[in-house]
Amino acid sequence: MGESKLKVAKREEMLLSCAGVQTVAGRVQVRWESESAATPMGQLAYFIEFLTLTGLWSRWLESCPLFYTSPNAPSKADVLGTWMLSVLSGHKRYSHVTAIRCDGVNPGLLGMDKVISEDALRNALKRIPEAEGTAWLDGHLFASVAPLLEAPWILDTDTTVKPLYGHQEGAIISYNPKKPGRPSHSYHTYLMAGLRQVLGVEVRAGNEHAAKHTQPGLLKILDDLPPGKKPKLVRGDNAFGNDAMMTALEERGQPYLFKLKLSKNVKRHIGSLFRQSGWTDAGQGWEGKDGELALTGWETKRRVVVLRRPLTGEVVVAGEDDGQQLLAFVEADRKAGKGITGYEYAVLVTNTDYEILSLGQLYRDRADAENAFDELKNQWGWGGFTTHDLARCQLAARGVALIYNWWSLFVRLANPEARREAITSRPWLMSSVGRRTEHAGQTTITLTGLHAHFEKARAALMRVSAMLQGWVTSAAEQLEPTTIWNLVCDHLKRVLAGIATPPAHRLLINHANGIG
Repeated sequence: MGESKLKVAKREEMLLSCAGVQTVAGRVQVRWESESAATPMGQLAYFIEFLTLTGLWSRWLESCPLFYTSPNAPSKADVLGTWMLSVLSGHKRYSHVTAIRCDGVNPGLLGMDKVISEDALRNALKRIPEAEGTAWLDGHLFASVAPLLEAPWILDTDTTVKPLYGHQEGAIISYNPKKPGRPSHSYHTYLMAGLRQVLGVEVRAGNEHAAKHTQPGLLKILDDLPPGKKPKLVRGDNAFGNDAMMTALEERGQPYLFKLKLSKNVKRHIGSLFRQSGWTDAGQGWEGKDGELALTGWETKRRVVVLRRPLTGEVVVAGEDDGQQLLAFVEADRKAGKGITGYEYAVLVTNTDYEILSLGQLYRDRADAENAFDELKNQWGWGGFTTHDLARCQLAARGVALIYNWWSLFVRLANPEARREAITSRPWLMSSVGRRTEHAGQTTITLTGLHAHFEKARAALMRVSAMLQGWVTSAAEQLEPTTIWNLVCDHLKRVLAGIATPPAHRLLINHANGIG
């Protein structure tokens, strides 16, 4: 553009800005800034401090197997920082990266030179070799939870289906309960119960959704865990109650609890117990009865616990269990006269010697794992950031899981009383207008609240910052090799123990298997 045209354009722009906008309150002047040291995620500075002082961020960068030969290529900090800021913003696609390119504060706090484009991010992740990338992220996933595995814990495993709408590798039409006929990927996930921390995730083709495809990844996690950090229990739904899975766990001396599908033989077993006495309390209106069962394809008999809950009224079918109708045997309720009592049934298989009351509660507690999977899918863009190749989809799933782990632990530091999902924690601990200013060599970030709980957020974040800086000082004074990250995890273990001490699981007297 020529000099004269440029002057005219600037004059027109000035006149338009001076004109302002007409509002109910009168005319208001509007000023536009194409570049500004401001961000809508001002409180994120405290999370960045958490990543910095614990060494999580530096270790992640240093170990990243991404290498460029061009001097004009983005740095590792630019790539991983762009990726993390996008995930924290709740993005689900690479195209959403554009929304954070106006952030004039947080990239600098992460040591970034710039927020890279969506194409640059895709290409960067493509340059990471598949095997090295998997080992890199799996190592950091384990490191994010390893110090927390010393107390008794439960491993939840599950498979979820991610519908796809492109031409991705592995997008195959198979079992898809939500969108039948839609190609999909299957996500095999291993979760630390209670804390909802992801230990691992595998993305497979849509037709590899069965438990047999989960088994290798699960066994690898179990085999890699040191003896003192193995789970007290492996828990899963009826997809995992098969002979191959249970035999593999039994060979390792690993306790498990699975739900059984209501097959023909399982229904026959329920029917044989229907009018028997000896049902015991299983908690929350359920009652249970112990027994043994050898189903078709099983190499041996296993302990099977039948749980039932009475349903009053003219109820015959209680609902569905993965497409199967739940049994509801009915009998006359003599006390209610003409009333009818039906039963909803659930059947568990286990190699533990916990009493029925404990087993009932343990399986009901698995509902929290379903909440975690729902949060990952719907609040964290898990299953998003898809590309044509399966390798980058694997990287994206693991990367999202890792950032989710870090943020979840940070939120628990800020709010020790209870866990907060991203839909509430991100606005509370992240969202505020942050403006960076420089004066006399000092950088200042001024925060302006965007929500009603700004004061509570300030108190919580300042408390976390004080704890982190106190641990840094303590570690330096004592000259101990313990890392700040381990001190954070020690604190979290004490907090969690004080919130909800795991209930003591009651054992059967003289039970044969002796696993408890």
